[in-house]
Amino acid sequence: MIQNDVLRSVRYMIDIGDAKVVELIKLGGGEATREEVAAYLTKEEEEGFVHCPDTVLAYFLDGLVILKRGKDDSRPAQPIELPVTNNSVLKKLRVAFELKEDDMHAILKSVEFPVSKPELSALFRKAGHNNYRPCGDQLLRNFLKGLTLRVRG
Repeated sequence: MIQNDVLRSVRYMIDIGDAKVVELIKLGGGEATREEVAAYLTKEEEEGFVHCPDTVLAYFLDGLVILKRGKDDSRPAQPIELPVTNNSVLKKLRVAFELKEDDMHAILKSVEFPVSKPELSALFRKAGHNNYRPCGDQLLRNFLKGLTLRVRG
């Protein structure tokens, strides 16, 4: 999935403005201006569209985790995970919203995109593991849709 789509979806999901997106990026350890964020949130076919870099999305997702869960000062900050893949987006959202396996299944089932337990656990394995499975765009899109329904009601 395009990073811009993920950024737009999560922004809509938690109902925040451009200024708050900039704050989350800074909270995650990155830098972005309000104008840059506005360009990232513009649709592809509109004038002024700029592709969102992996680093910006990674900092945004880290900032979201810190916003939702708080910062753990007892441990050093983890380096950002690049490149940002659909699997890493799924992991960050799972952590930020404190979702258990049953929650994940319920979210995907709510948008009529059921996934078996082995399929779901394969998405959270490390790349290179025998049972690792890359997360497809369709699965991530449906997960974002289901999570939005859950969060926004």
